[in-house]
Amino acid sequence: MRFIIVTGMSGAGKSHTLKMLEDIGFFCVDNLPPALISKFAEITFSSNSGINKVALGIDIRGGNLFSELFHEIQDFEKKGFKIEILYLDARDEILVKRYKETRRKHPLVDEGRIQDALVAEREILEEVKIRADYIIDTSNLLIRELKAELNKIFLEGKKYDNLIITVLSFGFKYGIPSDSDLVFDVRFIPNPFYISELKEKTGNDKPIQDYVMKWEVSNKFIDKLDDMLNFLIPNYIGEGKNHLVISIGCTGGKHRSVTLANELFHRFLKRDYSVNIYHRDIEKDSKKGK
Repeated sequence: MRFIIVTGMSGAGKSHTLKMLEDIGFFCVDNLPPALISKFAEITFSSNSGINKVALGIDIRGGNLFSELFHEIQDFEKKGFKIEILYLDARDEILVKRYKETRRKHPLVDEGRIQDALVAEREILEEVKIRADYIIDTSNLLIRELKAELNKIFLEGKKYDNLIITVLSFGFKYGIPSDSDLVFDVRFIPNPFYISELKEKTGNDKPIQDYVMKWEVSNKFIDKLDDMLNFLIPNYIGEGKNHLVISIGCTGGKHRSVTLANELFHRFLKRDYSVNIYHRDIEKDSKKGK
């Protein structure tokens, strides 16, 4: 029996998550009143329930739910049952944008500002986030990427360290990505833009990859970067970081940065990290090159 409590910041994707869990065989219930949680769990854990996977959506609409919730979890775990907590989070600016786009009202907003409601909500949810088994930051995740993360945890049973890595290529001429945690400049590598037959290709094309990676400096750079990140990532996980954005930039974000971002992405995949890749500027200036 697998019993998941899905909670977290309002607007972080709880409804989408419950739908995705339902698609992979979970019996899902959203916003169950606190007084019914205990009875619901008893029914689902019973041998004749016919249910072996449950996801229960809980949020701050439950009022004083969380103090009661932890008490209930402790009682069930004493009986030998396991209850897991999945916490969904997102940066405040992303949550504000989502509320403005959907024109929904935040549960804690009466006549105040959304920003004030988010501060209050984070305080209410602080303890549940600390106790969570899984934390997913949805700030930069597409729906399909969120689904992939859920599948890894609840369908494929892969190890999950609560850290999602985004490898991002970009062009310095278009500005450094504002959400970067680590930024690396690869403009020191020879530029294929000046080779006429390579100019219009991108780092997703093999001729560009072959050109960029034929230089010793490129291979030394990616090896040293890989080594440093292998040291940093476990420490970030231990510190509780949920999302790491590694940005690699060249002049226009089309050739060198794309090639090296791809190389780093594939190395991460071999280590079973939860990793996504974006090439922010690859389509820009397509005729002008880098």
